[in-house]
Amino acid sequence: MSRAVTQAAAPRRGGGARETGTQNGGSFFARLLRDMRMNRYIYLMAIPVLAYFILFHYIPMGGAVIAFMDYVPAKGILASKWVGFDNFISFFTSFQFGRLLKNTILLSLLQLIWGFPLPILLALLINEVHSPRFKKGVQTISYMPHFISLVVICGIIQDFTSSEGVITQLFSLFGGPDSNLLLKPELFRTIYVASGVWQECGWGSIIYLSAMSAIDPGLYEAALIDGANRFKQLVHITIPCILPTIVILFIMRMGNVMSLGFEKVILLYNPNIYETADIISSYVYRRGLVEFDYSFSSAVGLFNSVINFALLVTVNRISSKVSEISLW
Repeated sequence: MSRAVTQAAAPRRGGGARETGTQNGGSFFARLLRDMRMNRYIYLMAIPVLAYFILFHYIPMGGAVIAFMDYVPAKGILASKWVGFDNFISFFTSFQFGRLLKNTILLSLLQLIWGFPLPILLALLINEVHSPRFKKGVQTISYMPHFISLVVICGIIQDFTSSEGVITQLFSLFGGPDSNLLLKPELFRTIYVASGVWQECGWGSIIYLSAMSAIDPGLYEAALIDGANRFKQLVHITIPCILPTIVILFIMRMGNVMSLGFEKVILLYNPNIYETADIISSYVYRRGLVEFDYSFSSAVGLFNSVINFALLVTVNRISSKVSEISLW
């Protein structure tokens, strides 16, 4: 009787295994369709985001081919002359290449050194504030500069650093120059980085405050019972808990080291300070939109993107080996 029960139960177990394999297996598209049916509203919300990236990021990549051509808009891509790597060689051998690369890297590194850790520090300080009213006030004041137009910000900087500006007058009281600060090449990087930190520091702290809000309060209670003060709780609980967020944002930041926006530079610089202010993106703007040299500017922009991609992959791989935290 026991053998009969065993023989009768065996097919059922095998059939169940096959059924489970069918449910968990199947083709990728079958599983995707099943997931789309289960989470259709989430996929519907993702459609505008996907459309934005496809239309404005992926489809325009096909236009990068003009970097290898002597592109003439009247002829189009198909009829324009193919020149290979001539545009890249022309850029690498130009006298401006070293200056542009140096200025871009220095500005990016200065922004990384000052602009990356300060939002973390601000978030840690705000998190330690016990008064809800004071905390909201500090957050509001620190967030506000982010919403001011870049044109307005640059206008304020130009007024404050003019010969009669507030910042210039304060510097002159301590022995500094009393002339227009934006006409001095050695001061451009300081003005650029300091104004950027002031504008984006509060906004950048939001994501760290969100990460801190997800920390289990029981960890702080257990540490308090063990005699840990606020500083020890900060070092041994808060910072380790937000470390994955810090690493991910650092990797993404490194992927944009060469992508300094040209808008702020163009609004602030002048021929007197090209030596320290001219960067790759502003040079691409001048050659592409002012001088109508589309092929050359595309070659420079493509070189910029390749460097960013290489940095992103390298830093991500190093992070995955050192801290086991990575984007993929």
